[in-house]
Amino acid sequence: MAFIPWIGENGFNLTMLFNEATQNRISAFAWLDVIISVVVLIGFILYEGKRIGVKYKWIPIIGTLTVGVSFGLPLFLLLREIQMEKMKDK
Repeated sequence: MAFIPWIGENGFNLTMLFNEATQNRISAFAWLDVIISVVVLIGFILYEGKRIGVKYKWIPIIGTLTVGVSFGLPLFLLLREIQMEKMKDK
């Protein structure tokens, strides 16, 4: 929720976003943690989604990239659970 007002004030100024996100070491650490989490989650979605045949795995990927890991992970786990139930019923 803090990002939307920032965009309203500054627009999609990626240079300013990067500069403000890395103003000090702790904020840079926090952003690196988020980036690593996103990369690992997308890898998990692609691997696990292919392994068990999850349809629409692009939806949690888009959700992760636009909202965050806190949205993409539960959404993928729901899609995964639905697919696993379908596999169990066969």
